Amino acid sequence: MSEVNVIAGNERTKSRSGGKVGNVWLRPSKGNKGEPPLTRARIVKAAVALLDDEGMDRLTMRRLAERLQVGTTTLYWHVATKDDVVDLAVDAIFGETQVPDQHTESAREDIAALVGDWRNAMLRHPWAATVPARQRPLMGPNFLAWMEFLQTALVRAGLTGKQLNAATWALYNHVMGATATQSSLQLSAEETRLGQEYLENRREHYPTVAANNYIADHDWDANFRLGLDFLLDGIEAASRR
Repeated sequence: MSEVNVIAGNERTKSRSGGKVGNVWLRPSKGNKGEPPLTRARIVKAAVALLDDEGMDRLTMRRLAERLQVGTTTLYWHVATKDDVVDLAVDAIFGETQVPDQHTESAREDIAALVGDWRNAMLRHPWAATVPARQRPLMGPNFLAWMEFLQTALVRAGLTGKQLNAATWALYNHVMGATATQSSLQLSAEETRLGQEYLENRREHYPTVAANNYIADHDWDANFRLGLDFLLDGIEAASRR
């Protein structure tokens, strides 16, 4: 059995081996005494709003408590750390779009639809694309429902074992990388012009990059779809092998 210690309002759970369990989904939640005015659902809703308004760098437990109009100590009774808040907020994002109840006849169409919805969720909340940099796995129930649907479709496409996991990560990285870039790389028309001019002046060194309008190509939707097609074509080729 896990040993739960409450120290200065923070919950610390130890595994049988004595190591700390650092993921909110793997720790038992605290029971509430009666019906407190502050709930985990309220905290998560406020955290998503704060992150949407101000971004990941501005999220602190103090600022979140102020938005909720409660004391920081009260907030810590419901969530142990800021990382817990982020984990809960990210999973709430995946809960905004319902995973289909069943698969269609085409595994490829199922994968493309799910990945497209995933991208849209990240673009609505661009701060969420920075979560992988924190080196914390996504393990909430909403995200895992998405992952179950995705991996089931990949199995239907003919992938198993190492191929299945590699394809899962390739699609994961395509969504998270593309949305992070789209959200952060916002060049003005003047910056784009100067960037292309810079490449033209160095065409002898970078002839292919200069010739293909690399800096000025801001068609994020088309580039995402084409990149996804490359991945899905590769998945189909691997399943045939």
